[in-house]
Amino acid sequence: MISGIFIEGLIYGIMVLGVFGTFRVLNFCDMTVDGSFPMGACILAACLAKGLPVYTGMILAFTGGLAAGLVTGLIYSKLHIPDLLAGILTMTMLYSINIRIMHNSSIYSYLGTRTLYDSILEKTKAIFPSLVNTDWGFVAFLVIFVLVLKFAIDLFYHTDMGLTMGALGSNPQLIISQGVNPDLLRIIGICFGNGMAALAGALFSMYAGSADVSIGTGTIVSGLASLMLGEFVIRSNKIELQTFRVLLGSCIYRALIILARRYGRFIGLTANDLKLITGILIILCLIFSKLKIYKKRTGGAKND
Repeated sequence: MISGIFIEGLIYGIMVLGVFGTFRVLNFCDMTVDGSFPMGACILAACLAKGLPVYTGMILAFTGGLAAGLVTGLIYSKLHIPDLLAGILTMTMLYSINIRIMHNSSIYSYLGTRTLYDSILEKTKAIFPSLVNTDWGFVAFLVIFVLVLKFAIDLFYHTDMGLTMGALGSNPQLIISQGVNPDLLRIIGICFGNGMAALAGALFSMYAGSADVSIGTGTIVSGLASLMLGEFVIRSNKIELQTFRVLLGSCIYRALIILARRYGRFIGLTANDLKLITGILIILCLIFSKLKIYKKRTGGAKND
């Protein structure tokens, strides 16, 4: 169970890193993630069905996510449609596109197909034959992969473009006054966020053993829940800690969901209640955040 928490937490953490970029940095509510997450899985499945290498499929999945984000960005910036509606439109269209990618099939099983997950498990068993749970090999791969990705993101947000994106989310007029095109920056951020979601979807499909067009349902909600849980645990303005708390929040959220799935029956919970649990978690995080802000303000007023 512990290895499963880390695997799901780190895989979904990649998606939440993308949500962090759009929702927190750019202040853009992007619903496209619900469509780009399964899109990554569908593209990978189509590539594996054609006999292409796994890494090629993962690169193409990331590219597909970039394209999905580009569509949302263009709808928002060129047609002047609100961000929420632009994301919903792209997400809705992606459902049909994802089925087309998998040749009019809504699910593709990796049974009999060698994936990255299978390769890592085989190597782990060969190196550590006495290891009972070979999933820890995949956990080690994900830790390295996600840490490298986090380090690259941290470096990006220290560049001029990354700092400008942060300023765009908090003060768009400042960016416009500096002669920078805000639409271009916003589109780049949206593309990257959806590319991350698609990459996470490809990795998750290998772990789940199949690609399903419905795995994206509620992805953005779980991403926001993970984001808020991380912010509740760690409060900091440093980008290194902000990206770390994103991954921490994802692992905490997945731990709560897995615990609810496994032991929820003792209090009458079923799999159908997971969405309810997610909603309650988000509401509680918002309530506690507001209470912390209120106490900070009242405490500061008393000190004055």
